[in-house]
Amino acid sequence: MTWTAPRIERTTADGDQLNVPSTADERVLLEGWLRWHRETLLTKCAGLGPAQLARTAAEPSNLTLLGLVRHMAEVERWWFRRSFAGEPIGDLFAGPDDGDEGIDGVDAAHAERDYAAHAERDYAAFRAEVEACEAAVAGRGLDETFQSTTRGRPVSLRWVYLVMIQEYARHNGHADLLRERTDGATGDYPAGE
Repeated sequence: MTWTAPRIERTTADGDQLNVPSTADERVLLEGWLRWHRETLLTKCAGLGPAQLARTAAEPSNLTLLGLVRHMAEVERWWFRRSFAGEPIGDLFAGPDDGDEGIDGVDAAHAERDYAAHAERDYAAFRAEVEACEAAVAGRGLDETFQSTTRGRPVSLRWVYLVMIQEYARHNGHADLLRERTDGATGDYPAGE
């Protein structure tokens, strides 16, 4: 049986149904919206097989759902672990050094067309990276800063949360279009999921 991207149950860290509150302290809101966007990306992949995840569905763009998953794993790692937490770790995915952090690596990484092993591994790497990023900032203050090598000035953890929410929002729009072009599915969950 071929691997397919699993259905994502939208939940809080405590296992409750995810419903981002409209009134809460800032940290709860930031974490809630970031979790919502992380899970939204994965819902766009739910039920698709490896070849579908690696398909360029909006030519001439080279975007793929799997490329977006890989890209967001890299962006998570860059901002939360490498930049904010200062962990001396490298990239997750080798690919062109053009600032696309994983997006362009799908075709090259899957040239042998062994989509199943790569898609499952890349998807698991994303999930593991999210967990590692959550651990890296647990208990850290939103006002804590680091010297950004890309911005050339101090940046706060609050800013990182906000930039991650906007990054996911942007790419979740791409994922909406890619999913619809792949199998016609729209909304949070495809038919039959």
